[in-house]
Amino acid sequence: FTFEMESSAALGFGFRCGFLGLLHLEIIQERLTREYDLDLITTAPSVVYQIELTHPDPAGVTEIDLHNPADMPDVNKIRTISEPWIRATIYVPDEYLGGILKLCQDRRGIQLNLTYVSGRAQATYELPLNEVVFDFYDRLKSLSKGYASFDYEQIGYREGDLVKMSILVNEEPVDALSMIVHRGTAEVRGRGMVERLKELIPRHLFKIPIQAAIGGKVIARETISAMRKDVTAKCYGGDASRKRKLLDKQKKGKAKMREYGSVSIPQEAFIAALRMGDDN
Repeated sequence: FTFEMESSAALGFGFRCGFLGLLHLEIIQERLTREYDLDLITTAPSVVYQIELTHPDPAGVTEIDLHNPADMPDVNKIRTISEPWIRATIYVPDEYLGGILKLCQDRRGIQLNLTYVSGRAQATYELPLNEVVFDFYDRLKSLSKGYASFDYEQIGYREGDLVKMSILVNEEPVDALSMIVHRGTAEVRGRGMVERLKELIPRHLFKIPIQAAIGGKVIARETISAMRKDVTAKCYGGDASRKRKLLDKQKKGKAKMREYGSVSIPQEAFIAALRMGDDN
């Protein structure tokens, strides 16, 4: 477990931490919460990207390192984005090889070699580090029932078609869930995120839209329906317009509440939303 101090324009002061996987992250977070009574905000795992700017900034710099997606410059100022790649070596029993190969393929892996030695397979892949830091190791162990081993080395940076995907809850961006993704997988990743958040965020008294967006374009959306009180329960008879008047009054109240109300996102939703699962 490693950590260093960091400051973000969107999130303020905090720590950049290194974990062995999402499970390790959950254990550390649980201990800090239970033993020190801390209220933590966990951001999406990320790597350091190299951004080449179209024009030098006031200091004359044309290349910058991006540590946090929330601090990404405007897309009009970016010429190229490069991401770190790794060469991974995976040892796995033959019976689990199919699932492991599919996992690497889904994470934009490039197969370099595949050999068999006494009932075990050795697969060598080149993978973007961005695809590994999420839950690759957890999924690898799950698919192989704990038998697979994984080793890697960094092989440098490569230019990629990368974009910043923002998550909006009730039309407000959640900086802690912003992430850099490949344009080809952005829609699938965004749809998975909003579907998971819909299950994790509790219902409020007003309707909550959850959106994944790239710039000004929404690529996925889910809506959490409002909790509804039966305001017509006291109407036992009379004209239908009485019920309509009560329902219209409730509708106006919910619209006002949605405009000024805040959505509370439970802490466990931040980590659970990052799990990519079988469908991604």
